[in-house]
Amino acid sequence: MADPGHSCAGAENQELAVLIKEYDERFCHILGYRRMTSWINHFNHTCYSPKRVHRIMKKLNIHAIIRKKKKKYKSSTPETTAENKLKREFCTDAPNQKWVTDVTEFKVPGEKKKLYLSAILNLYDRYPVSYVISCRNDNQLVFKTFDKAIAANPDAKPLFHSDRGFQYTSRIFQRKLKEQKMEQSMSRVGYCIDNGPTEGFWGILKARCIKCMR
Repeated sequence: MADPGHSCAGAENQELAVLIKEYDERFCHILGYRRMTSWINHFNHTCYSPKRVHRIMKKLNIHAIIRKKKKKYKSSTPETTAENKLKREFCTDAPNQKWVTDVTEFKVPGEKKKLYLSAILNLYDRYPVSYVISCRNDNQLVFKTFDKAIAANPDAKPLFHSDRGFQYTSRIFQRKLKEQKMEQSMSRVGYCIDNGPTEGFWGILKARCIKCMR
């Protein structure tokens, strides 16, 4: 007699394989297993693990066709950093329990300049709480993004997760968090997966920009 648990797992793997094929085609084959996991979970309200997605992607011979650039971190003193309190627990059952943030850059087509996008995502629905675009990647870009998020959600007190960028380790920004009674969390150096949902969001956004320019 077949094991019901084994049959259930097999059916789930088949469903996941269908989703992986769909998202690989939808996003022009740019998703590695981490981003694939983030966006399948985001759009389908599931909690598949990166390890499981990676295993099935290998069986399907699906992999990202572009290499992700390594993130460069500016050094900061131990006094200005925080532990990784989020611990890759990206699922939440209510709004404004966990916010994640980052800054990414875009090259302007036909011009020798860049634009910088700062965004804060609500892990409940993986949608932006706020965002700001600037021609400069400075403290004010991040501060304005945070202030917009608070203006729209004045009573929110989420766990606030970021990388160790200089804006987030600044004394001024940490004071802003304390004023809102928010607990700070930071990715470990070199572990972009600690901020996986934001990395996934950038990947999808840039993939759509590429499609629009074709």
